Amino acid sequence: MTNYRSRVTTVLLALIVALLGGASTVTAQPLAAAQAECGDTSGFEQVPLGDLPPEATDTYELIEAGGPYPYPQDGTTFENREGLLPDCETGYYAEYTVETPGSDDRGARRIVTGDGGEYFYTPDHYESFVLIQL
Repeated sequence: MTNYRSRVTTVLLALIVALLGGASTVTAQPLAAAQAECGDTSGFEQVPLGDLPPEATDTYELIEAGGPYPYPQDGTTFENREGLLPDCETGYYAEYTVETPGSDDRGARRIVTGDGGEYFYTPDHYESFVLIQL
């Protein structure tokens, strides 16, 4: 019986030390934004998703879930005609509507995603972009 109690005590102590020791070494990781595979994104302002309008988070969650999307244009190719994003091959980027409360149409806000995992937000219909930190 003593041998059994000794083993249980040893295992419990080991678990407690592991849990307490492990907790003291955990550090918060900074938010990260993906780098485009075909170009440099280091010049973009990086904004945490939570700092964008709440509708941007709704759109992000729809993208991650694979839809369904509210507009037929969502998920279609974004051609980067403005040339503001890294110059990637056609089909690299896709665009998604970020709802604009009170707007009678799709509004100006979009999330543009890249095949490399990057997410860009534009509040002004492609006149400017920020890189979203996820």
